[in-house]
Amino acid sequence: MSIRRIFFISLIPVVIVATGYIAFRKLALFAPPSINLSQYRTAEVDIGTVFRTVDAEGIVVPQSEVLLLSPATSIIKQIVQVPGSHVDAYQTILRLDPKPIQDEIASIEDQLEVKRNNLHRNRLNARGTRLDLDYNVEMKKLRIASLKSEVADEEELLEVGGISPAKFEKTKQELTLAEKELEMILSKNSIRLQQLEAEEQGLKLQIEIQEKELETKRENLSRTTVRAPSAGIIMSINGKEGEKVNRDQLLVRLSDLSSFKINGTVAEEHAEIIKTGNTVFAIVDREKLVGQIANVSPEVQGNKIGFDVYLEQSNHAKLLSNMQVPLLIVRRLKEGVPRIENGDGLGKGRRSEVYVVEGNKAVKKAVDFGMRGLDHSEISSGIQVGDRVIISDITAFRGRPEIDIINH
Repeated sequence: MSIRRIFFISLIPVVIVATGYIAFRKLALFAPPSINLSQYRTAEVDIGTVFRTVDAEGIVVPQSEVLLLSPATSIIKQIVQVPGSHVDAYQTILRLDPKPIQDEIASIEDQLEVKRNNLHRNRLNARGTRLDLDYNVEMKKLRIASLKSEVADEEELLEVGGISPAKFEKTKQELTLAEKELEMILSKNSIRLQQLEAEEQGLKLQIEIQEKELETKRENLSRTTVRAPSAGIIMSINGKEGEKVNRDQLLVRLSDLSSFKINGTVAEEHAEIIKTGNTVFAIVDREKLVGQIANVSPEVQGNKIGFDVYLEQSNHAKLLSNMQVPLLIVRRLKEGVPRIENGDGLGKGRRSEVYVVEGNKAVKKAVDFGMRGLDHSEISSGIQVGDRVIISDITAFRGRPEIDIINH
């Protein structure tokens, strides 16, 4: 058998395969006449946002730390938890010796008892003083009434010559003097009553201040058992058992596990999009959590740029400390444009042919795409908002201009 004949014989299978492929893709000889639409994914053209992203990496970390301070000067009596321990909300971390605060509370209670006694005594004295003042006023009023009566009698006697003018003038002067003394007594009494009121208010204010101080001390006494305000991890404990600590001295640094942020890194080549406020998506168990870039690191380490991501749902139930998560940094974004969900049926280029559901048929139409995004693609022309498009793989019937739909 000649070499030429062998060549032609070996070429026959290749020609058959190529012909079959062309018939399948171009001539649609083997394409099904109809499809069950429920076996295909469809999407509707709507108005929305299309965005492109850059891949990055991130680690979930507590968003903030809690600093627990000593409520008073005391001694560390017992350390219950050690650094690195996970604690739940209200779990005891350490205990301080309560005796110094208990002694302060006892001293304030004694002082309060003295001041309350002083207030009671002041009120009794004020009551006695008011009685004395009122008595003096009544005596002056009686004296004035008596003098007025004498003036009236002496005036009648003066008219008939029964009394000398000098005697009458003397009585009138005594009346005038008594009236002025009454005015002075009333003014002094008013001042004295105001003084008594001020003294009482001063004592009440002192008592109120010490009562608040006592309330604070009692609250501090309850804080000698140092508890975690929320779930977290103990970062450090500043002190040892038996060691003295001062008031407001830092005792415990605790990470707050009630809310999280993400420490992200991205290749240096994408530095231009790492700006405060730019949108980032964190992928947590196939769910996209929206966040914004903050606190961009000024240093480049290992050709990587570091940044923080603050999430809108910082307390999401699936977030765990030290969890590694993929990040998608939005590089370009268009809002309010016609778009459609991505799928294999849309092709990859700027122009493609898709199948639009029209009644009981799927009709092939040419579509021009704008920006191709992560989840959606922008529609420039070819189909309209509201059109329903088959977006899953359409290889089986790509060559047909239209195809019947069953079970629609």
